[in-house]
Amino acid sequence: MNVKEPASAQALGGNGGRPTPWAQARERLAGVRSYWTVTNHPSGRSHVRPVFAVWVDGALHFTSDLNARKSRNLEAAAQCSIATSDGELDLVIEGTAVRVTDHERLKSVAAEYKAKYGWPVTVVDGAFTAPYAAPTAGDGPFAIYVVEPVTVFGFPAIGNFTPTRWNF
Repeated sequence: MNVKEPASAQALGGNGGRPTPWAQARERLAGVRSYWTVTNHPSGRSHVRPVFAVWVDGALHFTSDLNARKSRNLEAAAQCSIATSDGELDLVIEGTAVRVTDHERLKSVAAEYKAKYGWPVTVVDGAFTAPYAAPTAGDGPFAIYVVEPVTVFGFPAIGNFTPTRWNF
C-alpha cells in the first residue's frame, strides 16, 4: 500500500492562510520518535497508549503485542487515531489500522525499526519477534499495523505553519 497525496487540504481557523504543505507534515510524521495511539475499548471509552512508529512505503506503521488491549481493540474496531508532535507541528491521523502480514513488507518495516530505533526484530509467521521490547510493550510476538488515513490534522505549536486538515 502506498499512501497517495491528500485529495484536498484546507486551512483551518478562517485566517485566510494557505494550508501547510503535506510534504512538511509527512516529513514530521516520519521523523518524530514518539507517537500516541487512540483505539476504542469495548466499553466505549478511549484507550490511549504510547508507541514507536515508522514511515514505510508512504504510510505510518506501528506495533502492538498480539495479546495487548490495543491489538484486541483494533481487531474489534479498526478505527483509530495517532497523535505526535515534533515541537513545531502537532499532528493527528484519523484512519483505519490494518494488520500487515506480507513477509516482504514486514522485512521493510523491520529494517526501518532497526534504523530508527535500533530495535532488532525478526519476522516470524506474519509478526515481529525481538530479543527485547519496551518495558510496557509485552514480550511479543508483535502485530504490525499500517494506518490508512482518512483525515490528518496539523496544528502549529510554534513557527510558520497554518492549521490544516488534509483529506484522503
